[in-house]
Amino acid sequence: MVVLDEEPYFWLLLEEEGVLYLNAFCSHSAADYPFLIVLDENERRLFEKQGRSYLTQLAQDIHYSAPAVRGSRSRYKARGLTPTLGNRVEEAWTAWQAQQDGSSR
Repeated sequence: MVVLDEEPYFWLLLEEEGVLYLNAFCSHSAADYPFLIVLDENERRLFEKQGRSYLTQLAQDIHYSAPAVRGSRSRYKARGLTPTLGNRVEEAWTAWQAQQDGSSR
């Protein structure tokens, strides 16, 4: 898994074996958490057409739907992959940051 792009403190776009993932950063009161989904066909098509602005809108939609909040009726809730892939996302993001730090020297 590798990071393709980032909007700091908002979202990460990741890829693995042709699958695109969006890791949206959510914050609700005292709870901050990442929420990872696979981009479905429609979301991928919209991303290809609209670019980063689409990912920002999608991350915002995920955030406002509060998918990890108890009692949430978020349409994204069932798509959440953070419990199973969160460690791999963290590793990819750490590698991305190291690469960015190295390229800015």
